[in-house]
Formats: sequence, structure tokens, C-alpha cells
Amino acid sequence: MGLFNKLKSVFKNKKEDEKVNGELKLYDKGLEKSRNEFVSKLNLLGIKYTKVSEDYFEELENLLITADIGVKTVMDFIERLRKRVKSENITDTKYLQEVIVDELFIIYVNNESITDKINMATSGPTVILMVGVNGVGKTTTIAKLAYKYKKEGKKVMLIAGDTFRAGAVEQLKIWADRTDTLFYGKENTDPAGVIFDGLVKAKEENVDIVLIDTAGRLHNKINLMKELEKINKVIGMQINGAPHETLLVIDATTGQNGIMQAKAFKEITNITGIVLTKLDGTAKGGIVLAIKEEVNIPVKFVGLGEKMTDLIPFDIENYIYGLFKDMI
Repeated sequence: MGLFNKLKSVFKNKKEDEKVNGELKLYDKGLEKSRNEFVSKLNLLGIKYTKVSEDYFEELENLLITADIGVKTVMDFIERLRKRVKSENITDTKYLQEVIVDELFIIYVNNESITDKINMATSGPTVILMVGVNGVGKTTTIAKLAYKYKKEGKKVMLIAGDTFRAGAVEQLKIWADRTDTLFYGKENTDPAGVIFDGLVKAKEENVDIVLIDTAGRLHNKINLMKELEKINKVIGMQINGAPHETLLVIDATTGQNGIMQAKAFKEITNITGIVLTKLDGTAKGGIVLAIKEEVNIPVKFVGLGEKMTDLIPFDIENYIYGLFKDMI
């Protein structure tokens, strides 16, 4: 139980830190629905069954599935839990709760070096390509990232690559004005051409960060794949090694549908990270673990509120803290 004891000491420090740490407060508040739903049920389960039994495992399995951790992930998780119960001769469900937190942390970390950092260009503009189906909050996510990087003193440009959807270009232009960032876009024209011209301008203006919006028509995967291939080629021709990141935006409230979107986009282009929006709006915060286990793409940012400052870098320790702090 070394890892859990380590987490306990980390959590103790985080509780003391919560008053002053803005990001930690966001995790605490943003995961409140998930925490109330999941942890309270887990605690009730521990009261109902004081000893580990088959009935306990069955109810735990259902509880994890309703938390949107995903059926495959849950089955693997329960199997690992059973092995630990057997090898460590665990009979007390109170102690098993600690093992559960321990194992959920391991699911995400899995002895890998998890990088939630954005891959920044060593010279010239860093190009971040944003993909995702319509309605997941892609445009507002671009605006929030623009706001974040602008506040950090970067020169930012937004390029409207969603050229055929009515109002998409104008909407992005409004966000560029609101965040005081540069903008390039044209309606009803070839997206790759617009992106090419936008990148020329970005280099002329010595821009630090370029955020590119794209169309989200997943229902026609072949067309979208061809479009993204063309866009990637054009970006690479203009800026060597770009795009430096391709971020997929997923709405956390859509649950398993979001996992399906991640799998579909992974088939058609190289996704380097996920932005999970509206995590504060769901009681199924376990989707973070399901994404890692089923799609194996790191979550790089999470949306924990509607304000411009509520999109923050993903931190696994803060996430586990926000989910389980009432247990520890």
C-alpha cells in the first residue's frame, strides 16, 4: 500500500494548499458532482458489506460502470482487484476502499511517463490543430486556450479552418476580438488553402501560438480523413514539424459517446492529446480513466467551469484528489 500512503500524504498537503491554489479549487469544485455520486455510493457499499464478498464485487462493478469508467476498463480493474484481495488476503471492505483508490491511480499512470504538457516549437510558431465533432465546445475551447496563452504573454493567432459551416468563421472572429488575438479566415473556401495563407501571415507577424479550428463532420469519416490529411500536409509544408499538437475536444457529459468519438478520430488522424470539456457538468468523472485505458491518449486540458480561466492543464493527482478527498 505504498502508493496509497504516498497519496495520503499528497492529499494532506493538498487540503492545506486548497485555500490558496486556484487550480486545486477548480478540481475540488468541478468534480463535486462526480465525488458526491461516486464516493458516497462507495462509502455506502463499505457500510452495507463489511467483509469482501462476491455480492460486494458485483455491486462495485455496477457502481464503476455507472461512473462511466467503461465496461472493458471496469472488467480489467475488477480482475486486478480480485488478484490483490487474494494475494494480500484482504477481507475488510474499508481497507479495500484504499486499494480501489490505489488501483484507479495506477490505471492512469500505469508506470508510464504521462505527459500532459503541450509540445512547444523550439523556434517559430507552435501550431495546435483542434479537432472534434460539432457541439462539443471546440470553438470556446480555442478561445479559452487563446486567452490562456495571451495572458502568458504569447502572441496568438486563430485560423478558421471550419470554412463551410454557417457562422463558424464569424464566431471564431468574435472570439479573436474578445481575446485580443490575431485572426485569419475566409468562408466557403478550401480549408487547407485558408490554413496555408493563415500560416504565411502567422510567420510574417512572428506569432508564438497558432490555434486552428477544423470541421467536425465525423459522419463522413473518409472525407474528413482526406481533409485532415491535406491540412496536415499543408501545415508541415509551411512550418517544419507542425502541427506540434492535434487536440481532440470531447464533451465529458456525453460519456461513452465521447469515447467512441476518440476512437473514431484516432483512426483518421494522429491525436496527441484530449481536451475534456464540461467535466464539472457531469457526475460521471470516471470518463478520464476510461479515455486513458481505452484510447491511450493523454488528457491535456479539462474544462471545469464556464469562465475563460476554467480550462486548465490536466493533473492526475489533482483529479484523484478532487474525486476522493472525502475518503481520505
